Amino acid sequence: MWALLWKDVLLEWRTKERLSSLFVLAFLMLLIFVFALSPEQTRRPDIGAAMLWITLVFAGMLSLQRGFLLEQERGCLSGVLLTPIDPSAVFLAKFLGNALFLLMVEAFVTPITLLLLGITWTPMLLLLPVVELLGIIGFSALGTLFSAIAVRTRAREVLLPIMLLPLLIPLLIAAVQLTSALLAGEAWPDVWLRVLLAFDVIFVVTGWFIFRHVVQE
Repeated sequence: MWALLWKDVLLEWRTKERLSSLFVLAFLMLLIFVFALSPEQTRRPDIGAAMLWITLVFAGMLSLQRGFLLEQERGCLSGVLLTPIDPSAVFLAKFLGNALFLLMVEAFVTPITLLLLGITWTPMLLLLPVVELLGIIGFSALGTLFSAIAVRTRAREVLLPIMLLPLLIPLLIAAVQLTSALLAGEAWPDVWLRVLLAFDVIFVVTGWFIFRHVVQE
């Protein structure tokens, strides 16, 4: 698993294709939001939370589509599956790689968003990385599973969002509610935190168990 993860990280470090495109897309989306919204709207915590997660979702879609693309185009995925490596280890490697790249994007997007929106500093903002990490874990787990399905189809660019977005609704609602509360300087709602944690556990475990059946079909 760690060898596969290191391969993805090393390949990205050499080419920087994925990260550069993700950073540019995320920055342009933030600029569009800032110029499209009025100053009164940009000061609302719920608007800032929505901006953060919409940017992450669209950047994440681009990242997920590239997760298995190189292996599929060059036939490497079939070669990896023919080795004695457990397919579950392939899932974990791809899942951790996607989560790592999205965390880099979020570390870039969050300070810019707080600066552009003029969010007032409060101690509750120290918990914002925790919410972002939990959201990225669930998004990466579910996205890795569905990108493995979509990559073998001709319409993978269209199929992946169609399959993924409806199932992401609970995660996005919970993440936006928690982020909005933290940006407003309030304590996070426990019910939405439990929803986010349950989503992460369900889809990480589900992806780990059924990935072998997904890639063998």
